[in-house]
Amino acid sequence: MNSPATVSSPVPGLVLAALGGGLGLLVHWWFPGVQAGTVAVVLGAVLVNLGVLPEWAGPGLAVAAKQLLRLAVVLLGFALSLREVAQLGGPGLLVVLATVACAFTGTLVLARALKLPRATGLLVATGFSICGASAIAAMEPMARGKKDDTAVAVSLVTLCGTLAIVVLPLLRLPLGLVEPATFGQWVGASVHDVGQTVATANTVPGALESAVIVKLTRVVLLAPMVFGVGLYLRRRWQDEPRDEGARKPPLVPLFVVGFLAAILVNSLVALPQGFLQVAHTSQEALLTVALFALGTTIRWQVMRRAGGRALVLGLLAWLLVASVAYVGVRMIS
Repeated sequence: MNSPATVSSPVPGLVLAALGGGLGLLVHWWFPGVQAGTVAVVLGAVLVNLGVLPEWAGPGLAVAAKQLLRLAVVLLGFALSLREVAQLGGPGLLVVLATVACAFTGTLVLARALKLPRATGLLVATGFSICGASAIAAMEPMARGKKDDTAVAVSLVTLCGTLAIVVLPLLRLPLGLVEPATFGQWVGASVHDVGQTVATANTVPGALESAVIVKLTRVVLLAPMVFGVGLYLRRRWQDEPRDEGARKPPLVPLFVVGFLAAILVNSLVALPQGFLQVAHTSQEALLTVALFALGTTIRWQVMRRAGGRALVLGLLAWLLVASVAYVGVRMIS
């Protein structure tokens, strides 16, 4: 029989999360078209819904789903610099800004129309408009929702981002995106996760560079978006009755400050390539481990309670971001 100290230790759960994330990375190595994060999320969800997830794994999985994911967000900053934004140019930057703004506000409106919880709408809007699970993690402190809200949002960005890898290349020629660079811009402006963006753009030779530049520019907008939402919610909180023990949402979570600091350092200092490679590899590994842990929060009962409305929201948000991005890319191409 396990002692309370053993049960509450995060180490066993962290080891399990590492094994799950490692399996996802291994599958991606064997089959490059399959994203490691997708495998990890699905594996975690399957284990928890089959009821084979041991109780002792709980504390460590909670650490992986929150702390490791936040560390991955910080390390993501070292993959970004303000040089990418400058390289995009004025018209390209306007397309990115318009896409993010329309996708974010439009998804919030859709969530309200579908009568979904406010926290669910905010997390889905952030994940679809910026960068998937990493953006959801950054916005989670502001949403002040339940674990179910985060699980639903992660499920939707994983599902729709995975579908994008298959669907967007099929739509390339029917939509007239003949030039690889133009297709890459559309992918970068509309696909949620960085890994999913790379996987989608890789299906068309010559599309990857433009896709990555546009996508990374979207990711840079994560910190300003979190700051703006935090400022708005703090002001709104002042006008609402205070619950016992309730706290104001943070203006900017500390790990988002770290994310922004990493971008600034990478923009101002010529960091060694070896360091950047280690940061990139570590970020991918930590994100995959965290996604396995997040997958274990996706219970069938949770999705059933969310109902078909959550799935409708995800599909409509995906259609919205892809449509706005397509119009913008065609206007500047």
